[in-house]
Amino acid sequence: MAGTNTLIFTEENFETEVLKSDLPVLVDFGATWCGPCRAIGPVIDQVADETAGKAKVGKVDVDEAPGLAAKYGIRSVPTLLFIKNGDVTDKQVGRCDAATMIEKLGV
Repeated sequence: MAGTNTLIFTEENFETEVLKSDLPVLVDFGATWCGPCRAIGPVIDQVADETAGKAKVGKVDVDEAPGLAAKYGIRSVPTLLFIKNGDVTDKQVGRCDAATMIEKLGV
């Protein structure tokens, strides 16, 4: 479940919301059955709240968007992608703190 400012990215809206975004984007690839994904969820929501208006933060469920997971080579979850101007600028596999996520977003 996403927080107030946390978006849900799907195969249908990914190009518009992420690749064509004017703002830097943090994409959290995860799954509902993944314990570490659930654990990092509140941190993702915190980053979304702290960067509202300066960045987009959202989640992709790899079970619901297998095409995106395959396209970006997601082999383990959680995996965080940092995307700017349609290009992946950084990648983090596993846990990461809010300050590091914000720093990697560049906001």
